[in-house]
Amino acid sequence: MDTYTHGHADAVLQSHRWRTAENSAGYLLPHLRAGLDVLDVGCGPGTLTVDLARRVAPGRVLGLDVVEDPLGEARALAGREGVPVEFAVGDVYALDLPDDSFDVVHAHQVLQHLTDPVAALREMARVCRPGGLVAVRDVDYAATTWFPEDDGLTRWLDLYHRVARRNDAEPDAGRRLRAWAHAAGLRDLTASASTYCYASDAERRWWGDSWAGRATASAFAEQAVAYGLASTDELADVAAAWQRWAAADDGWLGMLHGELLVRVGPSSTAG
Repeated sequence: MDTYTHGHADAVLQSHRWRTAENSAGYLLPHLRAGLDVLDVGCGPGTLTVDLARRVAPGRVLGLDVVEDPLGEARALAGREGVPVEFAVGDVYALDLPDDSFDVVHAHQVLQHLTDPVAALREMARVCRPGGLVAVRDVDYAATTWFPEDDGLTRWLDLYHRVARRNDAEPDAGRRLRAWAHAAGLRDLTASASTYCYASDAERRWWGDSWAGRATASAFAEQAVAYGLASTDELADVAAAWQRWAAADDGWLGMLHGELLVRVGPSSTAG
């Protein structure tokens, strides 16, 4: 099983809960309509999944995650919102689903954490109906930029790259999506990019708190120490840097994301 760099600590889920179709899947929205069946791979606490389900109702929507941990929260959210969504544990490398099961197969911030994103894309295409879409979006950490400059945040970005790559994952996934799709035998592609930007007082406080928490109490922090890449004191310094940035009146941070729409057809894969 792949190692998930972030884990499911509340500081991580705090950022996942913020995701909506509007802020995280805008490239896909023009292609959605009522009645489409959607598979959401790596659904986490379900906010994005439930939002997609609203847009394709009464289509079937299934959210999968590799572990059960966040799915109780996802089910509770769907229940409160009155949106019919099924959630289950699933393996993106071996989906327990027939060929041609869904009109849209979506994965947000998933491929960056996998040891074999090419195999995952092949499997996602397998369960997508001919004429349907595989939609993936992943951050490119190396393209993250911020102000004011802070050596602690520079240290954080270097450390994040080293922890992720120690897990055989690819933190700069956004720029590689097209290449991975080609390696999977997928050729009918539309590539794009979009950003997250955190600048207001509330946004900085929220994002800074999330990463300060991850730096000290998450799977990322545990892995950094276990791999001998950082001490607990160094992680505390990273957390303090995030809090300094959050408190800066002129603070700003942008994160670039690669996006890919793959139109699936009978000859879309190398077979």
